[in-house]
Amino acid sequence: MKILQKLYTLMKLTFKNTAIGLLFFTIKTMSFSQEQEFLAPLITDRPDQTESANVVSKGTFQLETGTSYETYKNNNILTKNFTYNTTLLRYGLLDNFELRIGWDFVEGKTKINNQTTNNVSSGFSPLLLGVKTSIAKENGWLPKIGLIGHLYLPFTAGSDYKPETSGIEFRFAFAHTLSEKSSLSYNLGASWGNDSPEASYVYTIAYGYSITEKIGTYAELYGDFPENSKANHLWDAGFTYLINYNLQLDATVGTSITKGQDLLLSTGVSYRIPKKDN
Repeated sequence: MKILQKLYTLMKLTFKNTAIGLLFFTIKTMSFSQEQEFLAPLITDRPDQTESANVVSKGTFQLETGTSYETYKNNNILTKNFTYNTTLLRYGLLDNFELRIGWDFVEGKTKINNQTTNNVSSGFSPLLLGVKTSIAKENGWLPKIGLIGHLYLPFTAGSDYKPETSGIEFRFAFAHTLSEKSSLSYNLGASWGNDSPEASYVYTIAYGYSITEKIGTYAELYGDFPENSKANHLWDAGFTYLINYNLQLDATVGTSITKGQDLLLSTGVSYRIPKKDN
């Protein structure tokens, strides 16, 4: 029950603290005409950690945003992180190439022996600039393949979350269609960041299932293998609800398998602005 209450609170924060919330009530009046002019499936890179192998169509903007809540407990120290406006903007520059920009606002609080301390941090995380390109289409047992590259700019971050050096990440994204209602997606890649010279090798694997035309579910395993540290393994699961062809809601719950994250809750919304035909 507490988890459901927190999810409900996160949903309210998502619409209250993001620009998409201001648009929400006007979208209903636009949905019918947009459904008629853009009938392609809406495929997003949220809510899971697995990036899709798909790129957005040429001339199309896609906004994916939300709110998340994470807790970490180490002995008698409890850390809570709220991430607001987990915004990713995607734009289809070419038929097989998209531009990406993202920025998060984070607030962290610490408790020791259930007593709140003055150790409160808040601010923007480094701005993300990136690209995604489609490499290969699905062909039988061969998956659809995409390649994603991200650059994190330290000078755009708040003082509490400002690293000294830029962060870099790349991933190969793979996708298999298992049936009309199910799919399997996975990522393999590496990242460098947080002022550490060591590479961290990243993996994700997610199974998705469509309950109805509008409701989808997924379950996922993901983690990383730092070169000089212990591996981290986590899981999450959630659902998506397609309000119309261009608007989707989502909710997620998860935790770590190895020592680390105790709880993850997330809600979000994705909205596509299709290219207008002249």
